[in-house]
Amino acid sequence: MSECSIVHKSWGELTTTELYSFLKLRTDVFFVEQKVDEEELDYRDLEPTTEHYWVMDDAGTAAYLRVLVDSTPEYRDAAHVVGRVVVRADRRGEGLAQQLLSAVLENHGHTPMMLHAQAYVAPLYAKAGFVAFGDEFMEAGIAHLSMYREAVVPA
Repeated sequence: MSECSIVHKSWGELTTTELYSFLKLRTDVFFVEQKVDEEELDYRDLEPTTEHYWVMDDAGTAAYLRVLVDSTPEYRDAAHVVGRVVVRADRRGEGLAQQLLSAVLENHGHTPMMLHAQAYVAPLYAKAGFVAFGDEFMEAGIAHLSMYREAVVPA
């Protein structure tokens, strides 16, 4: 797994170039490649508590994810929700998503978290301590699993 510089910003800190770069990646993968037919821009990106994590390279954003804060947790006590995890096709298999998750866990691992994983990538999240719960379900035409990670209190 190669080391990459991870950028971490809130909405108010983003430049228009940064925003364009990760929205382009999300659109290229979710709409063009995966044919997702659900709304991508859901206004959650611009919430002041939303955190954006990404890796840049010469071609733009190579990998991205966001962390939302939900005041009414969907499952148990998981107020932090990881989502929109995406890696550009030419950079897949390098561990970039895992590096982004590690950065999130460094900042929020002391709090319970959840996510909706595309079923085929659930093992990636399991490596980070997320455990599947409930039945597999279809979201945007793709099989998903809900996953939860308990808070890990530092020793």
